[in-house]
Amino acid sequence: MFKALRIFGWPLLVGVLSALLIMQYFPQWVGLPGQDVNVRQAPFYSRMQEGPVSYAEAVTTASPAVANLYTTKYSNKSTHPLFEDPQFRKFFGDNLPKQRRMESSLGSAVIMSPEGYLLTNNHVVADADQIVVALKDGRETLARLIGSDPETDLAVLKIDLQNLPFITLGRSDNIRIGDVSLAIGNPFGVGQTVTMGIISATGRNQLGLNTYEDFIQTDAAINPGNSGGALVDAYGNLVGINTAIFSKSGGSQGIGFAIPVKLAMEVMRAIIEHGQVIRGWLGIEVQPLTPELAESFGLDGRPGIVVAGIYRDGPAQKAGLQPGDLILSIDGEAAGDGRRSMNQVARAKPGDKIRIDILRNSKPLQLTAEIGVRPPAQGK
Repeated sequence: MFKALRIFGWPLLVGVLSALLIMQYFPQWVGLPGQDVNVRQAPFYSRMQEGPVSYAEAVTTASPAVANLYTTKYSNKSTHPLFEDPQFRKFFGDNLPKQRRMESSLGSAVIMSPEGYLLTNNHVVADADQIVVALKDGRETLARLIGSDPETDLAVLKIDLQNLPFITLGRSDNIRIGDVSLAIGNPFGVGQTVTMGIISATGRNQLGLNTYEDFIQTDAAINPGNSGGALVDAYGNLVGINTAIFSKSGGSQGIGFAIPVKLAMEVMRAIIEHGQVIRGWLGIEVQPLTPELAESFGLDGRPGIVVAGIYRDGPAQKAGLQPGDLILSIDGEAAGDGRRSMNQVARAKPGDKIRIDILRNSKPLQLTAEIGVRPPAQGK
C-alpha cells in the first residue's frame, strides 16, 4: 500500500495543484463565473507628440526687436537736510540753494514697426526727461515720447534709425492655458534675458493695477527691468507686453502679467493717430448690486449695477440718470458687472447715443444718453 502511494501520490498532488491554479486564473474553463475588473485603457498612439527640444529659433526671431530702455529724470533737492526742516524754511522761504539730482531707471520696449515705433509701459517712461534705447545689435539712440495711456499702462515711443528689426504679431485672443511663453527683457539691467514658462491664465482683471485690465498671466520669470518687454509664443510671435508681477519679495514668484497684444495695438494706433486714447464716457460711478441692495430693489436674481455717483454736467446727468438708479442694461446688454459695462461704454464712440434701461423707485425707465469723451487720466 505504501508502495502504491509513493507511485501515485506525487502525480495526484500535482494534478490537484494544477486544478486549483486553473480554477483561480481561468475559472471560465471549468464553468465558474469570472471576476469583473473595470480598468481604463489608454488609447493607442502610433507616435507620441513631442515638443521642441529648443526654442532658439523663436528667440532668434523675436529678440532683435526687444530693446533695453534707460530713462533719466532730473529733480531738485536741497543741498543739506537741514534745509528741509519746516522751522528752517519758515525763516528762509523757498529761496534755498538746491542741487540738480539725476535719477535713472531701467526697462524694456518692443520695436513694433520698421518706422521706429516702440511699445513699453507708461510707468517705465512716466516723467522721464531722457529716454535712451539700446538695441541688441549695439546701436543706441534717444527716443521721443509720442503719447501714453496710464489707464492701460502703455506708452508709445519713436526712434529714428535705419534697418530696424521689428516684432511679428501673434494672436493674443487665440492663446490657450498651457501654451509655452517666453519673456524677453532687461531684468535688473543685466542685459537682454529670456525666460520660459507657460500661459497660466487669461482675462485676469480686478487686480487693481490699471483701470482697464485684461491680463495674460504667465509663470515665465518677470523681474524689475522686464517691464515693457515682450511675451512671445513658441514661434517668436508677440502675444503680450510684460507689465507687472505679483511678488512679496520684489522678485519673480511665478505670477507675472502681460497686456495682450490685441489691446496694446488698439492703444498704439489711437496714440499715433490722436495723441491719446479716446474713450467713451458717461460720467458715472457705479457699485455692484449686493444681495441686500437687490432685496431693497425687489429683485430676484436679476443683474444690475447701482449708480453711486454722477459727474456734474456729464452725459449721464444730462440724460436724466440719478444716484441710486439701478442700471439693468446698456444698449440691450445686461449690466451685471460694473467693470464690463464701463468697458462697453469706453468702447463706444463719443457722440453715439445709447439706450439705458434702469429701475427707479421700483419702476422701469428707459433713458437715452449721448456718449462723451472720457477726460484724460492723470499719469501714474
